[in-house]
Parts: sequence; structure tokens; C-alpha cells
Amino acid sequence: MVEVLYEANHGIVVNNRPGELVQPAQSGGPALEEAVKDYIKVKYAKPGAVFLGVVHRIDRPVGGAVLLARTSKALVRLNEQLKQRKFRKTYWAIIENRPSGNTAAGELKHYIVRNGKTNKSAAYETFTAVPERLRGEAKEAILRYKLLASGDRYHLLEIELLTGRHHQIRCQLGKIGCPIKGDLKYGAARSNKDGGISLWARRLSFEHPVTHKTITVEAPTPADDTLWAFFERATNSNAE
Repeated sequence: MVEVLYEANHGIVVNNRPGELVQPAQSGGPALEEAVKDYIKVKYAKPGAVFLGVVHRIDRPVGGAVLLARTSKALVRLNEQLKQRKFRKTYWAIIENRPSGNTAAGELKHYIVRNGKTNKSAAYETFTAVPERLRGEAKEAILRYKLLASGDRYHLLEIELLTGRHHQIRCQLGKIGCPIKGDLKYGAARSNKDGGISLWARRLSFEHPVTHKTITVEAPTPADDTLWAFFERATNSNAE
């Protein structure tokens, strides 16, 4: 069932569950794009094919807000916003270790190199630390983080992406010794039961492609996950 967070003539934002592909792939499995097309077709009784454009993606093990365009004009304009970095993407991450120095906030800057064969990225502290043969592929990666809450074993970070690189959050947090819960690929101690990782696309802000007003959408974390529920309560208490 599609969980709609925002819907208008030109776009729709849905809450994607971990493990669900945004677009169909050769590996198979349910794809969000097809599910949303079916939802629109039924809701608006569309007789023909439904247009839907994927504006951005999240990794398969990640959940949260995904924006899709409902018209070709909106897709072009939203893609341009994405290129110009006008989107504001905020993530929540449950991590195994608190960032060193007991800092409640900070900025991470690395140079990331993607390995297409292993579908994994490596982070380097400086450009000169990147092996010379790989420097042509290295891309600067920057994010800001803030510690929102802590439990007995895990901590919750809020993360703002300033660049969009392959596995950026996962790779950078793994590099500093703070792997995301369940993310075996980047250093987590054990997997999550559902096969996903505890990274959530929490908030998405973008400019409406026609009215140009700022739209901000927040994606609730899974209510049936006790750890996510704990951190939802903790952040609500801190806000009061």
C-alpha cells in the first residue's frame, strides 16, 4: 500500500519502506514507481498509461520520503532544482557509536570514490590521500550532522546532505567509526531483521514547480519498529 505524504497536480511524495526499489531493476522485487502509478490510475480513474517521473532515489535498504513528478514539465523543473542543489534533504540515522569528542554537531568532508564492481564507496580524508590512480574519480562529499538523542546502545543523528554522492551518508559515518545500525557494508556489527538499515529520509524541501512556494514534507519513521519509536518519542520530548 502506498503511503502518500504530499500530493498535488504536479508531484507526489511517498514514504518508501526499506527494501523497496524506487524503480524496477533486473534484480526484481516490488518497485515504488509502479506502485504509485497503480495508485494514481485507480484514484483518478485514468484510462491510459500514467506518467510518472522519478526525481531522486534512495538506496534500497533506506526508507523515507521520495518525490516523483506527475507531469513532464514538473519533472524537467524539479530535475533542474536538483542539479542546482535547491533541494534540502534531511536524514535521520541511528548509529552504533557517538561521534568522537562528544560533539553534538559537526560537519564531515571527505573525498569519495565509488567502486562499481562491489557497489561500495570509499572515503578519504583529503584529496591527496586518494590513491593517484583513483583521483580522477574522487568527488567531494560534505554533510552536516546534529546529535538529537541517545539511548543505552544507539544514538540518533539528524543529517543534512550538502552534496549527493553514492552511499555518502553510509560511507562517511562508517569512515569516522559511527556505522549506521544494520549497515554491514560500512561496518555495522550486525544486520537488521528486515534486511534494511536504520537510515531514514526524514524531511524533503523543494520549490513547487509552478507556484514556486517552498514545500516541506516530513516522513514518519516506522511505528512498528521499537527503536525508531523510542527515538521519535525522545525527539518529541526534547522539543517540548
